Amino acid sequence: MENRVVITGIGIYSCLGKNTEEVRDALHAGKSGIGLDPARKEAGYRSALTGMLERPDLKKLLGRRERMCLPEQGEYAYMATREALEQAGIDDDFLKNREVGVLYGNDSSAAPVIEGVDVIRAKKNTVMVGSGNIFQSMNSTVTMNLSVIFNLRGINFTVSGACASGSHAIGLGYLLIRQGLQDCIVCGGAQEVNLYSVGSFDALSAFSIREDDPHAASRPFDKDRDGLVPSGGGATVILESYESAKRRGAPVLGEILGYGFSSNGEHISVPNVDGPARSLRMALRQSGVKASEIAYINAHATSTPLGDYNEAKAILEVFQGLRPYVASTKAMTGHEMWMAGASEIVYSLLMMRNDFIAPNINYEAGDEVTSLLNIPRKRVDTAFDTFLSNSFGFGGTNSSLVVRKMA
Repeated sequence: MENRVVITGIGIYSCLGKNTEEVRDALHAGKSGIGLDPARKEAGYRSALTGMLERPDLKKLLGRRERMCLPEQGEYAYMATREALEQAGIDDDFLKNREVGVLYGNDSSAAPVIEGVDVIRAKKNTVMVGSGNIFQSMNSTVTMNLSVIFNLRGINFTVSGACASGSHAIGLGYLLIRQGLQDCIVCGGAQEVNLYSVGSFDALSAFSIREDDPHAASRPFDKDRDGLVPSGGGATVILESYESAKRRGAPVLGEILGYGFSSNGEHISVPNVDGPARSLRMALRQSGVKASEIAYINAHATSTPLGDYNEAKAILEVFQGLRPYVASTKAMTGHEMWMAGASEIVYSLLMMRNDFIAPNINYEAGDEVTSLLNIPRKRVDTAFDTFLSNSFGFGGTNSSLVVRKMA
């Protein structure tokens, strides 16, 4: 018998706010978290646009050794995980006496790598790099740090799936719990926001250059979109078997019903229609949910010309003639990269639990394909109980999740 998989806690640290309450309010108001980073211009960036985040002060929360091993994105993940565990009613005793796992999406840790190499080049002495650098610079930095800090003793590894990493982490957690291999897993995604982390994206001219109006720069589905805006932070989703949650009287925020995935198998950076469409179909098929039951799609749409166009075609192909609301929260947050697949589950849950759909801000008019979608320009105050979230990434990796509300 397969287990039902539920969400018992969520946590978020993003450019929209430092916790779920702040983020919920920002989503409700259609508030942008995007600004300009002057340091990027000094470093030769084509675009200085980015999500604006304040680094958390962890001195009162963690010891020196723990702080030394955490990179920037690990700090965001730590803050999100603290909030999610608290909301789920999971304390230290529970963690010490249960095999709670951790699966987190993270596909790079640029700043510690560059800083460590700079020290070696300047000092000609590897000892000067410091003992914490190795733990900050590995791609698995987030899961290794969270597992130690929170005494997580179940499954423990990092999911690297480009911009679908956070979504795949949740999907894999769902599969493990459904099969009875784990009862509870801390899942999520994290992305650093320093200027080193996205220099290569800027080199590809992937970013919007609408610097005169940062809040209007990220324009998913709009005909005048000119590129994405990089962003980041940390998002955590506590997955648990329904039986485990019921036994301990935990809050149940939603149920994961389906996980779809696919690979485009074509160009390394140019998305197609077939791969995303197959991911969408698989998620619906596995969930047992009819396309007509999906009230809201949190689209991957990053504000790139071809990416948004092809995702719109995939949605139209799968949802033939249906009119679910389709919006991308990236209009407000920018593209949170490895974190996005997890944060957008958090954003969608906050909307579903509070009976509204956030606006796709900056959408004025679509192109010949995106204009066929039901894209809300203003907040929609409505109750809904089922949503689908898309996440796609370089290399043609695709992930789709179907989530239903539980009382």
